[in-house]
Amino acid sequence: MVLIRTITSQSQAILGISLIEILSKHTSDEVYLGQRDVPERWTSDAKALDAFRRFRGLLVEIANQIERRNDSPQLKNRKGPVGMPYMLLYPNTTDVTGAKGEGIKAMGILNSISI
Repeated sequence: MVLIRTITSQSQAILGISLIEILSKHTSDEVYLGQRDVPERWTSDAKALDAFRRFRGLLVEIANQIERRNDSPQLKNRKGPVGMPYMLLYPNTTDVTGAKGEGIKAMGILNSISI
């Protein structure tokens, strides 16, 4: 009986889930880590642009490594029983426009953190 009283009502549960979804949803213009459509508009400092390009290169290496691990037969549990590859911290550096970055499960590491 005590357990039943701790469960929220259906309307409160729906409100809570909806609120979390809305606050966690990524916008279509979200900027991911290592992505700039035109880095020269971001800064004109040559050292900063060089560091950004090196950092972006490291993110591409990490993305390639994640893809290799997802395809590796030695890591057979990498995709789990449903066959979905690991993509949580996949640094998607190819989607500069953000076209694929909509929704709760966006590809890429966000520059900002939602709840």
